[in-house]
Amino acid sequence: MQTQGEATTTSTQSNEITAARGVIQRLIGDRAEDIALEIIPADEGLDTYEIEASGGKLTVRGSSTVALTFGFYQYLKKATNSMVSWSGEHLNLPARWPDYALEHRASPYKYRYFLNVVTYGYTTPYWDWERWEKELDWMALHGVNMPLAVVGSEAIAERVWKQLGLSNTEIREFFTGPAHLPWHRMGNLNKWDGPIPDGWHEDQLALQHKILDRMHELGFEPIAPAFAGFVPEGFKKKHPELKVNALKWGGFPQEYNAYVLPPDSPFFEKIGKLFVEEWEKEFGKNKFYLSDSFNEMDVPVPKDDPEQKYELLAGYGESIYKSIVAGNPDAVWVTQGWTFGWQHEFWDKKTLQAMMSRVPDDKMVILDLANEYPELVWDIPLVWKEHEGYYGKQWVYSYVPNFGGKTPYTGVLSMYASGAIDALNSPYSENLIGFGSAPEGIENNEVVYELLADMGWAKEKIDLDEWMEEYSRARYGAYPQQMETAWEQLRESVYSSFSPYPRFVWQLVVPDTRRKGSVHSDPLFLRGIENFLDSSEELKESELYRNDAIELAMHYLGIKADEYYQQALAAKAANNEAAKKEAGEKAISILQNIDRLLESHPTNRLEPWIGFARSHGKNEQEKDYYEANAKRLITTWGGFQEDYAARLWSGLIRDYYIPRIRQHLFEPAVDVDAWEEKWINTPGMSAVAPFEDPLAKAKQLVGEFRRNN
Repeated sequence: MQTQGEATTTSTQSNEITAARGVIQRLIGDRAEDIALEIIPADEGLDTYEIEASGGKLTVRGSSTVALTFGFYQYLKKATNSMVSWSGEHLNLPARWPDYALEHRASPYKYRYFLNVVTYGYTTPYWDWERWEKELDWMALHGVNMPLAVVGSEAIAERVWKQLGLSNTEIREFFTGPAHLPWHRMGNLNKWDGPIPDGWHEDQLALQHKILDRMHELGFEPIAPAFAGFVPEGFKKKHPELKVNALKWGGFPQEYNAYVLPPDSPFFEKIGKLFVEEWEKEFGKNKFYLSDSFNEMDVPVPKDDPEQKYELLAGYGESIYKSIVAGNPDAVWVTQGWTFGWQHEFWDKKTLQAMMSRVPDDKMVILDLANEYPELVWDIPLVWKEHEGYYGKQWVYSYVPNFGGKTPYTGVLSMYASGAIDALNSPYSENLIGFGSAPEGIENNEVVYELLADMGWAKEKIDLDEWMEEYSRARYGAYPQQMETAWEQLRESVYSSFSPYPRFVWQLVVPDTRRKGSVHSDPLFLRGIENFLDSSEELKESELYRNDAIELAMHYLGIKADEYYQQALAAKAANNEAAKKEAGEKAISILQNIDRLLESHPTNRLEPWIGFARSHGKNEQEKDYYEANAKRLITTWGGFQEDYAARLWSGLIRDYYIPRIRQHLFEPAVDVDAWEEKWINTPGMSAVAPFEDPLAKAKQLVGEFRRNN
């Protein structure tokens, strides 16, 4: 007779298999029924999968839903040369499952983390459930089990502030526009581009229910938002006795800056408790809660007594932790480690230890976000090494491969294939509980994310020569010699470099003197693109090959346009009108061709960005507002951030970048700021016909410059 415990275990395993089969079925349809899915024990408590196929029968075993889905995806890539990505799919499913020798693997990490607070601005702010469902399936297939989940935060916050006596008006003016909400959540920004229309909060609650229901079904451990001390201006006015600290961020005027409670305020724990309670009342119990009080902001340390900062930070750490567990005693505080590297001069060992000192080790997780930056950008030791594995706290090793959703290729593949192994083999691995990526924007640089997904299950460095062949066969169907040469050249050039801010000068109008970074333009990169395009006869039937070919041609042509544009700028400075006109028009002509090429790309287009935004409006006025907010984020942004989230997108190139170039070169009397604001607030975009054969056109356009080299 089956005991209650055995029955519960059987039921759980059945649910895990059902959830995994659902992911597989949404991908390959009824073929999912042909696959035997089985639950197996985890190796030493860590997610484990097995795959094998014989005689046309495929068996996937896993210790969890995600172990099953990741295992299936490994088989799909290795045995059938198939791939699932943001820009499309390459599914090459034979009628009979190919034989595959038993493969057994366990992840060295309990958790595989994904997303960034600001991904919810730079990519997802206006997504609907259909798009979110695809993303959650992508996560499951790529082994993710610890995603950030912050949709609907403001609906919960609104309830809390109402309980604390604020009016609807005081609450509405607190929130930014939807695309800017991540910075509101981190206390960087209030009010900007708001208020949000009525109905937004209710829609987001409904969406988050679907997201969290699916996350729980898939066995994810979502990270929910918590209170970090930031209060509305209306709350400050209601309590004049409070000594709140005004924060500054991003070059915004004071009216848009945030206010943070002092750590000894009795309201800190009261408000934090309400946040967690209201979240769990709406969505159910959660374990991990994210709270960041000083992301990219100066801690308000008394200038007359800087030593007070240690006690102040110990107080903040204690207050945040207590405010979370007051709402849920079993909760764990999660915080982003980005600012510990970004402001490394402030966050020395004694300072960070002070902030963590009153929080139990098992009640805190540090997201060590950006392991590219210490050595490649900041020129400092790795943060996790400098802080000795975060002094006994749990931590997650991670990367930030992208800033702002920028499109150009960048990243050091050899580092992504090896860096985490150093942490695994370090003295600090005992409390290393996870690995992941925290891109500011996704739907770009897809090779990086495929590699990082595999690294989440790797105990040794990945051999990139072998991995690139496997990647190309799965993505394109084959690995001809020219493709092998292309990837060698790409790896030695653009994918052996890292720039947080890769943008063309023509995207910025004038060279950027504030932020270092430019698009990689080494001649070896250009030769790699040429060889990639030369593989077209063998690979042109692959959707992902065609998409990547268009994207690489965009880079190649963008570099050529930049050369002409900078010649035009030099001619302008020299008052040479003829040379300025000739070079400027050449640059514009190339950009027009890039724009038409990208009309055939699945993601590098303005149209879906606008479409998602407008879909949330219940009338034309609301639709126009949401569209303007979405456009603002990827152009003027606000404060110091103009052109920060620059994208290489069709529609944006022809309607925004080209007109600004013309104004700068040929119409200096135009008020560009006013024109930008008008563009943001004018609904719609111009139409252009895509090329009939974009792959052939990409090869032709690149070939024209190739002959001229």
